[in-house]
Amino acid sequence: DYFISYPANVMAIRFKADRPGKQNLTFSYAPNPVSTGSMSADGANGLAYTAHLDNNGMQYVVRIHATAKGGTLSNADGKITIKDADEVVFLVTADTDYKINFDPDFKDPKTYVGVNPAETTRQWMDNAVTMGYDVLFKQHYDDYAALFNRVKLQLNPDQQSPSLPTAKRLQNYRKGQPDFYLEELYYQFGRYLLITSSRPGNMPANLQGIWHNNVDGPWRVDYHNNINIQMNYWPAFNTNLIELFESYADYHKAYRPMAEQFASKFIKMHHPQHFSGKPGGNGWTMGTGAGAYMVGMPGGHSGPGMAAFTSKLFWEYYAFTNDRQILKETSYPAVLGVADFLSKVTTDTLGLLLASPSASPEQYAKATNRPYPTIGCAFDQQMIYENHQDAIRAAALLGDRNKNIQLFKEQSKRLDPVQIGNSGQIKEYREEQHYGDIVLEQSHRHISQLIGLYPGTLINENTPAWLDAAKVSLNRRGDVSTGWSMAHKINLWARTKEGNRAHNLVTALLANGVHENLWTTCLAVLRSPFQIDANFGGTAGIAEMLLQSHEGYIHVLPALPDAWKDGSFKGLTARGNFEVSANWKKGQLVQTEILSGQNNICILKYPNIARSVLKDADGATVKYQPIGKDKISFRTKARQTYVATDIPPYKTIAAPQELKADFNGDTVFLQWKSSKDATAYSIYRTRNNNPEYELIATGIKQPIYEYTASELKDTDYLILKVISLDQEGNESKAATICVEKE
Repeated sequence: DYFISYPANVMAIRFKADRPGKQNLTFSYAPNPVSTGSMSADGANGLAYTAHLDNNGMQYVVRIHATAKGGTLSNADGKITIKDADEVVFLVTADTDYKINFDPDFKDPKTYVGVNPAETTRQWMDNAVTMGYDVLFKQHYDDYAALFNRVKLQLNPDQQSPSLPTAKRLQNYRKGQPDFYLEELYYQFGRYLLITSSRPGNMPANLQGIWHNNVDGPWRVDYHNNINIQMNYWPAFNTNLIELFESYADYHKAYRPMAEQFASKFIKMHHPQHFSGKPGGNGWTMGTGAGAYMVGMPGGHSGPGMAAFTSKLFWEYYAFTNDRQILKETSYPAVLGVADFLSKVTTDTLGLLLASPSASPEQYAKATNRPYPTIGCAFDQQMIYENHQDAIRAAALLGDRNKNIQLFKEQSKRLDPVQIGNSGQIKEYREEQHYGDIVLEQSHRHISQLIGLYPGTLINENTPAWLDAAKVSLNRRGDVSTGWSMAHKINLWARTKEGNRAHNLVTALLANGVHENLWTTCLAVLRSPFQIDANFGGTAGIAEMLLQSHEGYIHVLPALPDAWKDGSFKGLTARGNFEVSANWKKGQLVQTEILSGQNNICILKYPNIARSVLKDADGATVKYQPIGKDKISFRTKARQTYVATDIPPYKTIAAPQELKADFNGDTVFLQWKSSKDATAYSIYRTRNNNPEYELIATGIKQPIYEYTASELKDTDYLILKVISLDQEGNESKAATICVEKE
C-alpha cells in the first residue's frame, strides 16, 4: 500500500503478506545522475541523501525510515535490509531549498532560496514516525476525502460493470464499445490529479502535475501560458475544488514583479508613446514559457493577449466564490494589471483598435512555414475585450474610481473582437476570407479564434450568429488532435450546447489521447509523452456539459448527450457561490437541488422549468419569478437548499436536414428536407459580423423558400438558418448555411 500525505509531507509504503515472516526487502535510493551528493545512515532505521543539482545548485534532501514487525533490520552501505519480517513500513520525505518569494531581488541568485531541506525533512520524518502508519493514513484520508467527496457523478448506472480493469476498458473503448463507468472514472481521475498536485503552500501543477521521474523532461515540464497552465485550473472552479487555485495565486504574486518588468519592456519596444515610468504603470504580461524562477515576454508565435488567458482565471476565482475579499485582494489586482498593459498594445487602424504586433498561438503561415505576424488577430482582440470587461465589472463591484476604467470602456467599443468569414467561420485573422486560407495547418491544435467562447464568454446564447460561426470553425478544425486540444474542444462544444458533439470529443480523447493509467498524452499518439492538461481540461469539459453559469444564469444539463440517458451529479459549482445537484431519466431532468452559499438571487434555466415546483429543504413551497417558460428567478438564503421537481418533460423537435442554397444577384433560393415534426418553418439571416439573426420569414409550410432583397446585390455572402416549428410552437435546433454569391 502506498499513499502520500499532504498534511504530513510524507510518503508511506506498507508491505504485508498473508503469512508471517515472508517480507524480505531491500530499500536503496538511486541518486539522480545530474546531481552531486552523498548518502549516510540516519539513525539505526534510516537513510539520508543530501545533494544539489549540478545545473543550478538547488539543494535537496531525501530521507527514508523503516519500521519492521518481526524479523531483522540492518542499515549499512546505503541500504536498509529487512529479513523474515511480518510487516514493513517505509516512510519517505523530501524537500529542496526553494522558497517562493513575493518580493524577489532578481540580481540576487539566492532570491528563491530560503528553506533548509535537512531541517524540514527531519521535522516531517520525526512527526511521521511518532504518528505511525495508521494515524498517518487516517489523517491523509480525511484530508483528501474532504475534497474529493464533494462531487459525485453517475452516468447510466444500470449499464456499468465497475470490476473491469482500466487497461481492458480502454482496449474495449478504442474498439467502439461504450463504457460510461470509464467516462466517470476519467472525470474523477482529473479531480484526483488536481487535488494531489496543487495544494496551498506548494507550487502549482505544471505540464506533468508533479508526476515526473527526472529533473528535466518534455518541454522542460514547465508552465506554458498559451493554454496549458490555464487548462490545469479550469476544473478547480466548476468541480468544487476552488481552494486548489491558491497555489497558482501565490505563484502569480511571485512572478508579478518580473511580469511587470516585461510589460514595460514590451511597451517601450512596440508602443513607446504609451510607456509609463511609474512602478507597475505598464501593468503586467507574460510569454509562453514560465517556470519556478522566471516568466517571459510575449513574442514569436503568441500575441500580447496571452496574459489575459491567465487573468481570466483570476476573474473566475472571484465569480465562483463571490468573495469580495478575494476580488479586492487577489482577482482585481491581477485583472487590472493586465488591462493596464493591454490598453497600451493597440494601434488605431481605420477607427478600430487592433493589437500590434499580434499572433495566433503557434500558428504558421502557408507562404513561409513560419509564425505569422499580423495585427488584431482574433486571439488578441478577444482576450483584450474579455479582460477589459472583467476589469470594468470588478471596478464597479468594488466602487473603484480608477481613471483607466473609462479608457477600457471606450476601447472596448472599438476592438471588433469577432469577425465572420466567407465560409461562415469565425475568422482567426482579419485578413482571412475563407477558413484556413492563411494558415499551414487547417486542423491546428490551438483553436485560438474561439477563446471568446471558452474560456471566455463573449460568444454565447445571446450572440447566436457568432455561436453558429463557432460551430463552423470547430467542425473545420476537426476532432482528433493533441490531448489538450481535444480537451479544449469538449469545453467549446459544450458551450455551443451541442451535447452529442461534446461527447464525441470525450470519446475521441479517451480513444486517442489517454495512456493505460488514464494519464493523457501530449500528441494524438498513444506513446506520446504524458502531459496533464488534457486530464484537467477533459474533467472541466464533462462538468461543463452538465452545468453552465457563464451567461448570467445557471443552466442545468445544457449539453447532455443522448448517450448519457440516465444519470446524476452532486456538488458541481456555479458562479455566484452555488452548489448544484441533479438527476435525470431518459434525457429529462427529474430534480435539481441548489445549495446557496450566500444571500443571492438564483436564476435557473431548463426547458419548462417555469412550470416546476420549487421547495426549500423543509418542504415549504418557494415562490419564484418565471422568465419565459425556461427560466425562473428566486431569492436564496445562505446555506439553504432549494429543490425543483415536477418539471414537465419537453419535446425535442427534429431540425431541418440537408439545407441547400443558391445565391444569384439579389435572390437566395433555399431548400431542405422536411422535418417529421414540423408544421411550419421560420427563416433567419445575418450579414457581416452581426452577432444576432433577423427574422425574414415565418409560417413557411413547404421546405423551400425564395428570398429576395435589394441590398443583397452588394452582398458577397450570407448566413441563413431554418428552424422547424411544431403545432404547439415548439422550436427545433437550427439548420444553418453560409452561401456565397455565384
